[in-house]
Amino acid sequence: PSPPLPIPPSPHPPLSPSPPLPHSLIFEIQDTGVGISPEELDQLFVAFGQTESGKKSQQGTGLGLAISRKYVQLMGGDISVSSTFGAGSTFTFDIQISLATESEIEITQTKRRVIGLAPKQREYRILVVDDVRESRLLLVKLLTDIGFAVKEAANGNEAIAIWSTWQPHLILMDMRMPVMDGYEATKEIKARESLAEDYRQITTVIIALTANVFEEQRTAIMQAGCDDFINKPFREEILLEKLSQYLGLEYIYQESSAEISEKTKKTTQEILLSGDLMPLLSQMSPEWLAAVYNAAAQCSDDLIFDLLLQIPPENVLLKDCLTDLANNFLFEKILELTTK
Repeated sequence: PSPPLPIPPSPHPPLSPSPPLPHSLIFEIQDTGVGISPEELDQLFVAFGQTESGKKSQQGTGLGLAISRKYVQLMGGDISVSSTFGAGSTFTFDIQISLATESEIEITQTKRRVIGLAPKQREYRILVVDDVRESRLLLVKLLTDIGFAVKEAANGNEAIAIWSTWQPHLILMDMRMPVMDGYEATKEIKARESLAEDYRQITTVIIALTANVFEEQRTAIMQAGCDDFINKPFREEILLEKLSQYLGLEYIYQESSAEISEKTKKTTQEILLSGDLMPLLSQMSPEWLAAVYNAAAQCSDDLIFDLLLQIPPENVLLKDCLTDLANNFLFEKILELTTK
């Protein structure tokens, strides 16, 4: 037999898998500040360069935007700015991203949000010490909404004065402040506590708030007498965990959507079994009942929701039950309830 003929090479080489097309995320941050004059725009991203408004505020080192731009460039994008002097500025940046596959997505358990203090606990007093007013307002609002008694101080001297009369259970102490910093204030409070242990009923826990993450700085914070520290910027859950750890308190947590749905479902089932819904339905007109029946026969939850808007406010139980049935597509049950 004749040997097999060789297969000629393909005129087109096999296609190699092409890399995924990059995608971009674009961000814009707009403020209503004093704006930047056109002649100063070129200095914005220069290391240690500051505009006149930055110099007047006496804050920052002129490194923030330079570092931010480097980060964005490392992610394949860049930062631009447009500004109107006296009106504000808009910063825009984009970064290159690739789409994740389903297997790459890590599913984490969402922590429940704290909405209050559990009942039958003592009143917990928290002193917030920070020279930046906005930082104090943020903490005061967060803690007050949860149920703490809160006072604030702008420096170490004020903190000592409030501590001596109010006896807070815990102090959130910023470490860098004018007049008297957090280190000196903490040392003074701990020294006075040690001398007055015979008549003071509360030993105050002091948690340092610091943007410094260096180990030697942490050592100095603990040597000053602080019981613990939290790095700025901090997450709400971290702060509340620390308070729970040192004060031994308990929280009330916001229910998840699944928990709320399950509770609503059980409540609806209990109402249906009790027969309490029938007297409420009898208060609605025959025409309305017929319209709900027809909407359920069409399996149209939208039509049912429109009709539920006609239920008087005092008949909220009927509205809630029918809403729950429609949300769960229990049209047969609605047909049963609205049958003449």
